Amino acid sequence: MTLESWLLQLQLSWPYTLALAFFAAYPIVTSIMWMVTALIFRWRWEDASPPDRERPDASLPFVSVLVPAHDEEAVIARSVQAMLRLDYPAFEVIVIDDGSRDGTWQALQPLLADPRLRLVRKARNEGKAMALNDLLPLARGEILMGLDADAEPDPMMLRYIVPHFDSPRVAAVTGNPRVRNTGSFLARLQAVEFSSIISLLRRAQRVWGRIVTVSGVVAALRRSAVYDVGLYSPNMPTEDIELTWKLQKRHYDVRYEPRAICWMTVPTGWRGLWRQRLRWARGLAQVLRKHADVMTTWNCRRLWPVFIESSLSILWSVCFVALASLWTLSYAVGLPPIGASPIPNLWGMAIATLCLLQLLIGVLVDRRYDEGIVRFLPYAVWYPIVYWAFLALTTVRALPHLLRRPSRTAVRWSTARTGSGS
Repeated sequence: MTLESWLLQLQLSWPYTLALAFFAAYPIVTSIMWMVTALIFRWRWEDASPPDRERPDASLPFVSVLVPAHDEEAVIARSVQAMLRLDYPAFEVIVIDDGSRDGTWQALQPLLADPRLRLVRKARNEGKAMALNDLLPLARGEILMGLDADAEPDPMMLRYIVPHFDSPRVAAVTGNPRVRNTGSFLARLQAVEFSSIISLLRRAQRVWGRIVTVSGVVAALRRSAVYDVGLYSPNMPTEDIELTWKLQKRHYDVRYEPRAICWMTVPTGWRGLWRQRLRWARGLAQVLRKHADVMTTWNCRRLWPVFIESSLSILWSVCFVALASLWTLSYAVGLPPIGASPIPNLWGMAIATLCLLQLLIGVLVDRRYDEGIVRFLPYAVWYPIVYWAFLALTTVRALPHLLRRPSRTAVRWSTARTGSGS
């Protein structure tokens, strides 16, 4: 059998037809679902409560801001200064230097005049999860505000987050991370992504009842709940996703607060972005593998939508890469592939139109928090063309972790705040 006849036979088979239908239908169905449910959240809950200014300051709970850091000399001083400017009466900032090899420790020394700042130094890099676990016994507050070392919170952030913890069922509240360093094409593309994909999806997931993850860059936690589920898992690449699932499996409530703004630094080069998204993909794959039992547990049924959607997103990435490779091979041997065309067809135009509509809605919804995001909307046209392929490749590259048990050793980190930084 020649290669051409084999390719033709493959493209006439029912598995190919099924893969093609799923490849076309998934982004259309999910885009509509995300937009509708995110708008429901926006209209019903987003303006439900004002910032907590009416409550007397003396009655507000004490908050411990926890900042794990590794090789963050370039950004740590600026970030901690922003944290110390929080408009909240009772908080502390504890920074743990987890075996940094640069001047992270020295960069923080001039800020020690502020009594709210405490520094902890570890001689060896043991990873972010271990650093956070080490900080928990040192924190004075029952509410823990976890921030990355490059995070610059809006002064009002705690005023919006803390009221959620009035409900004893609430164990975690994630904020709304925004891109600070928008000087490059890739960073602007990520700015659009955080509004139109990540932020929109979190709104949608709150309507479903559960969310995939609290963002590690800005996440408030109830300390007793963290102890209740066994602390952070040092052997997981994405400790924030893992902790979110452990909390929700214990029936704690995890919420999203879009008004809790936090500015962050994103990778500005493809290499740094690849490393970051590969870690995210590996972490999600291992969390899905570890917590697959939710699908056979009736008491965890509210996690079913996020588990199914996350699993289907991985399957779609596999279809994307497999079909794109097959079509490329077909064109290379002179055989026009079935279902693919260099000229946009009905399904292609429908997918692209819904994608751009989703990006537009996400930007417009988040415009109230980040007015400058609108000027990056023209970059949205590159998202389905360039970014989908890139993210699909990172997901497929991470697939072995879906089959592999997590390592028993702690996952260590390596920070690089450069042009291709992570």
